[in-house]
Amino acid sequence: MDATDICFTPAVELAELIRRRVLSPVEVTRAVLERIERLNPRLGAYVLVHAERALGEARAAERAVMAGQRLSPLHGVPISIKDNLWTARERTTYGSRLMAEFVAPEDTPSVAGLRAAGAIFVGRTNLPEFAWRGSTDNPLFGESRNPWDLTRTPGGSTGGGAAAVAAGLAPLTLGSDGAGSIRIPASFCGLVGLKPTFGRVPMYPAAGGNELVAHVCPLARTVRDAALMMNAIARHDRRDAFALPDDGVDYLRKCSESLPVVRGNAPVRSGYGPVRIAWSPDLGYAPVEPETREIAEAAARAFSELGLTVEEASPDLGDPSVILKALYGGAQAGAHAARSPEQKAQMDPELVRYAEASAGLSVVEYLRAVAARQALTDALRRFFERYDLLLTPTLSLPAFPLGIVGPSEVAGREVTHLGWTLCYPFNYSGQPAVSVPAGWTASGLPVGLQIVGRRLEDALVLRAAAAFEALRPWADRRPPEPQ
Repeated sequence: MDATDICFTPAVELAELIRRRVLSPVEVTRAVLERIERLNPRLGAYVLVHAERALGEARAAERAVMAGQRLSPLHGVPISIKDNLWTARERTTYGSRLMAEFVAPEDTPSVAGLRAAGAIFVGRTNLPEFAWRGSTDNPLFGESRNPWDLTRTPGGSTGGGAAAVAAGLAPLTLGSDGAGSIRIPASFCGLVGLKPTFGRVPMYPAAGGNELVAHVCPLARTVRDAALMMNAIARHDRRDAFALPDDGVDYLRKCSESLPVVRGNAPVRSGYGPVRIAWSPDLGYAPVEPETREIAEAAARAFSELGLTVEEASPDLGDPSVILKALYGGAQAGAHAARSPEQKAQMDPELVRYAEASAGLSVVEYLRAVAARQALTDALRRFFERYDLLLTPTLSLPAFPLGIVGPSEVAGREVTHLGWTLCYPFNYSGQPAVSVPAGWTASGLPVGLQIVGRRLEDALVLRAAAAFEALRPWADRRPPEPQ
């Protein structure tokens, strides 16, 4: 296996090859670091690389293997961390000049979980300033590029991590999702991005103003790799007041369980009813480009090959943009609108404009949005009394060009901030949602399929994603080598 093949080998396989002494942690880490050194200047995926420290950890991991010690599930596997998640005694900049010298005092819970699982942190990845938008560009480190087309964004806000994983600059990355920030880059970069049930993965420190919608998430090339990460990070931590108790689920093992179906007069497997699937092309509100819809719908219909019935149906969500405008916009206004002129001059001017435009929201408008959020959650609860899974396009379009916050028009309709996504309603409902590669456009850009489940049913979402991955495998498809 050459160095490039190592860099594109799934984490589950790397961990097994390390346990069997077919590959060494040093060999794997060195291959990843050399690829980062060669490609990162073009991609802008990493903002900080821990080359010497990572190699030191890899040597220690190799000694543990050779000594026959008990190995953790991610022993010797390289991983990157989004630059808004704390790692103890390291700079955590949030992509902002205002935070350029901030040093985190401790590990965030998910980082601690990954360390305990044996992962080797090779570096920190880029994001838009304070993770505020769905493309990745900031005044401190500049832009990240999509490995499938260097003239396009990898998405955001976990854009640097997505670019890294898609280009083979580490098999895994840890990111976050407050309104689609893991699923947007997963869709744009042909990856698997899981937003778990709210509270399933603890978040600390709290995402001020967005603490009721922000999630810590795995991003990987395969469903099982995302599940392997979930086993490490989905563990209760009392620093997060909203963290759920441990559920004891082995998410990786769950990926091997088939979906319950009815075949003739045969009994339903494991005593559960057959999985009921709904397909919605637009959630009733989002414009979607025809090619994107066609690719996503073909992916959704593929579940019929498993003996499942897929019905077209959409929950009654109304116009969820009013919730986003007030709650997300209000959070940005609270964080940034009152900053000094000197501070604002150092920030992303688009973020400043967005925060200032939201500063005039009234308490009445905010409380109306809170009520609308509850109505949205209730509508989804009623919908999921009829269906077990909801499938949608993840986004309205494939990756758009660099240099813009987002498109202003999709399929002939005007869109505002994040109106080109079908992601954020499930941040407000707290439901698990994963984006998996549905296919590629005629021009070679990835398109994502979003799979949504009821709250707490993360395992079912991952099982469905794994079943689809088996039907339409994508792991061997690689972006062109950046020139």
